Amino acid sequence: MQNLLFYLFAALTLLCGFLVVANPFSRNPVTSAMFLVLTIVSLAGLFVLLRAYFLAAVQVLVYAGAVMVLFLFVIMLLDLKEEQRRKANKFGWVTGLISVGAILTIFIRAISESRDPGGVTRPALEGATQPLGKMLFNDYLLPFEILSVLLLVAMVGVILLSKKDLK
Repeated sequence: MQNLLFYLFAALTLLCGFLVVANPFSRNPVTSAMFLVLTIVSLAGLFVLLRAYFLAAVQVLVYAGAVMVLFLFVIMLLDLKEEQRRKANKFGWVTGLISVGAILTIFIRAISESRDPGGVTRPALEGATQPLGKMLFNDYLLPFEILSVLLLVAMVGVILLSKKDLK
């Protein structure tokens, strides 16, 4: 059952990721943002299969929740109209296909040349959430708070810059 769920979530992740970039249904950026949400949720499903429940929850809460709401606000504030279809650029298509082919060749060669050493013991998994939280809020509290204030200032700046004059 776990293998079936893995292939299902992996296929959903790849399909939705493809639909974010090349959406044949609509040229509306909001539709692409919704497919990005589905990609993030599918990735969270893969994290659950790896028993990384904290990462799955953070993936859904932070990325699918907060970041995607921010993306949607930016899309709506910019008031993007539906993009008109452009003619296909032959040079772009050719260079894109060459790049994808080169990456696939490197990927396949790396997989075929790698060998799993049978006698090597695998390291114990680390990264529990309690030591991470203690380290973040004890050792790195000042950089964490500076980053929080910086994000708040950036958000206020975006709101002020996007505000239309009422004159």
